[in-house]
Amino acid sequence: IMRRVLLIGATGAFGSRLAAMLAKLDGIELILAARKIELLDRVKNELNSRGAIARMTTIVFDKTHPDDISSISPWAVIDAAGPFQGSDYTIPLAAINCGAHYVDLSDARAYATGFAAAIDAQARANNVLAVTGASSTPALSHAALTQLVAGWRQIDDVVVAISPGAKAPRGLSVVQAILSYAGQPTRVFDNGQWQQDFGWSGVRRLVMPGLGARWVSLCDTPDLDLLPKNFPIHRSALFLAGLELAPMHLGLSALSLLVRWKLMRSLRPFARPLRVIAGLLAPFGSDRGGMLVQASGRDGQDRPTISRWSLLAEKNAGPNVPAAAAPAMIRA
Repeated sequence: IMRRVLLIGATGAFGSRLAAMLAKLDGIELILAARKIELLDRVKNELNSRGAIARMTTIVFDKTHPDDISSISPWAVIDAAGPFQGSDYTIPLAAINCGAHYVDLSDARAYATGFAAAIDAQARANNVLAVTGASSTPALSHAALTQLVAGWRQIDDVVVAISPGAKAPRGLSVVQAILSYAGQPTRVFDNGQWQQDFGWSGVRRLVMPGLGARWVSLCDTPDLDLLPKNFPIHRSALFLAGLELAPMHLGLSALSLLVRWKLMRSLRPFARPLRVIAGLLAPFGSDRGGMLVQASGRDGQDRPTISRWSLLAEKNAGPNVPAAAAPAMIRA
């Protein structure tokens, strides 16, 4: 049986990596979709030159026309075209209503936390799987933490951190996503209670295995809501992210104050120039990035314990990490 998989955003920083993973699967017809046919054909030709197994075609697709999905008749739809901050649920509902399974790579907090209420009933009615957050957060962070605290009597503190290398590819949607919450009020579970902080605040140095000390700050992701919801965490649950180069990380922290002090509504309009600046500074950094999940509490024998899982990505392999969960679900 040949199953048709529609990949939206196939030319992006994560979408192109996702396409490469899906192209290795037998039994699927991979529809590469984005707004520019020239870039789509380039991705398809490159994957074919590398021995793609899946049968591939390309199609121009604009997310503002979700009804076009029904004409494609997909078995599954994967949305890798961010940013999801501010997005609604028209794409997943369009996929579900034509009988397709749906998976996206959203790491947008409001989108992810509201997904079930908006989607679940319709997905069940159509007997399809609908998944959001198939990315580093919350899919991988939750998977790691579940293993770390298995059998524990008490979880006190959880920290999840991500720090990509400066040379890692950065799509415009990724930059827009970061800037959308920098300086904005952010609800966090800390010191045993919910309180308000600000995106990209709390600048600190965090030691990450294989990377050494990296700058990190508070990052507004679904984990800030979902970790306390899905795990009995007593004291704090933080998600931190960082930029490898100090001028970039500390510069963004300083810019976020403009939003925090209400001198600007958002830094998102600066996405294109800041992306250019990041590209100019990239040669001064590395292609090494990583992820850390750390928990402290009391183990099954009621002993104080700290458990840590870490991931090291080298040679620009970092963008493979957010893309990995979706093809695993398609394969399963």
